[in-house]
Amino acid sequence: MGAEPAPGNLKEGHSMSSILTNTSAMVALQTLKSVNTDLNKTQTEISTGKRVDSAKDNSAVWAISKVMESDVKGFKGISESLSLGESTVAVARNASETVTDLLTDIKGKIVAAQEENVDRAKIQTDIDALRDQINSVVGAAQFNGLNLVKGTDDVNILSSLDRSENGSVSASNITVNRQDLTATAGVYGSGASLATNITAAAGSIDSTAAANSVALTYANTSGADSLELSINGSTVTVAFDTDAATMIDNAEGQINALGLTGITASSNGSGVLTLSNTNSFEEFTVGWNSGGTDTVAMANAGTGDSAVAATGSDTTNLTYRAEAVALDTQATVNDGDSYRISVNGNDYDYVAGKGETMEDVARGLKTAVDAGGETGVTTKVTGNATDGWNVLVDYDGSDATAGATMTLTDNGQAGGTASGGLFGLDNIDVTSDAGADSALDNVETLIQNSIDAAASFGSAQGRIETQTNFIDSLVDSLKAGIGTLVDANMEEASAKLQALQVQQQLATQSLSIANQAPQSILSLFR
Repeated sequence: MGAEPAPGNLKEGHSMSSILTNTSAMVALQTLKSVNTDLNKTQTEISTGKRVDSAKDNSAVWAISKVMESDVKGFKGISESLSLGESTVAVARNASETVTDLLTDIKGKIVAAQEENVDRAKIQTDIDALRDQINSVVGAAQFNGLNLVKGTDDVNILSSLDRSENGSVSASNITVNRQDLTATAGVYGSGASLATNITAAAGSIDSTAAANSVALTYANTSGADSLELSINGSTVTVAFDTDAATMIDNAEGQINALGLTGITASSNGSGVLTLSNTNSFEEFTVGWNSGGTDTVAMANAGTGDSAVAATGSDTTNLTYRAEAVALDTQATVNDGDSYRISVNGNDYDYVAGKGETMEDVARGLKTAVDAGGETGVTTKVTGNATDGWNVLVDYDGSDATAGATMTLTDNGQAGGTASGGLFGLDNIDVTSDAGADSALDNVETLIQNSIDAAASFGSAQGRIETQTNFIDSLVDSLKAGIGTLVDANMEEASAKLQALQVQQQLATQSLSIANQAPQSILSLFR
């Protein structure tokens, strides 16, 4: 019989029972604790709907989600700002379109006033009513106290929050340009001189024909050439005569017989032909041709518009009676630039607004002079952006006090307050021929200004709508991104919950069994 193994020499792997240490129970307990921890976490995910609910769950992800959540709240505020801005711009656009329609109605009234056999006083009453309606529309076109068709200051609408790589945040804005549709005259500036940008061709407006004439001196050397003269395509042919004075006398008669409005020919009896133009704004081309091989010299012997000398054939210009006030096309036009035309000692001003051009200045000065109502004075704007803009000022000599001429001067200074976009509206008067004529041209300028205003507001409203749609989409994307980071997967959590509940039951049973194991030790002592 073998000997009993000595104490302390138990075989490796032998399990020793102890009433002091229950290893199985300890393992079962730890397992149960772990299962309960996971179960609690899973239940929290299900109840909150979030996988990361606090910084202790995942500090990095939680921090990112909080930054993104703050951006979402900021963009929601921006969306509200854009909605407010869009409503404000929409009101201004509708007002501009309404003003355009009312100005079109006024134009129809002005056209009707061109007829002689109409009651211009009643037409004027209708125009005054439409003008008052325009003023009412402009005054009422506000949203939450902001009126974009009055004043000149631009309005910034918060449109976005831009986050840079270093984490700094800056605001972006959509700038909406105000479009002043008031009829205010503005305030002439007192700043730097702009006199070099405006030049009057003469110091006076002369109503006499001699002010705009051209003298042609005829001299024949030999031969039997006829002389051909043309005025804007109307041609006369003068038969040869050995006496130059006789030929010119014959030319005088033939030209006057053409019946050209405002054109008069006169001979001095010594071979000099003077052509005069009394038209306010119509220019004529004068040409001559010897009609043969012999030499016929025609020279401009006057002080008119084109000083030319030619042999045989050439052309010259016989310009209109009006005097030109030229504006420098190359000069920059700034907000508050003030320009002045003085007629008969009276000042007529136009103050440019933001974004205006020399064309706007020219048309504004024309409107100002027309509104002055100087007797016998009419105006016209000519030119283009390349060659320059001119305000033509004419005087027909009908002012008994002024006589045959009126003084004409010009000036310019910076630093004024801009005239309204409907400047001149209050001065439309069709009760006279001159008033009806000037009103027809000036109302076109007003209509164009209101159309430009409506177009500008329409463009701004489109930008705001586009940005609003983008912000809404951006908020949706940010929310989805946050959800991906922190939201719990409910399907996964549900399945995990079921598994953990089973594990909890098994761990509880295992612990119970392990706790019963020491009871078997008691059987050793029976």
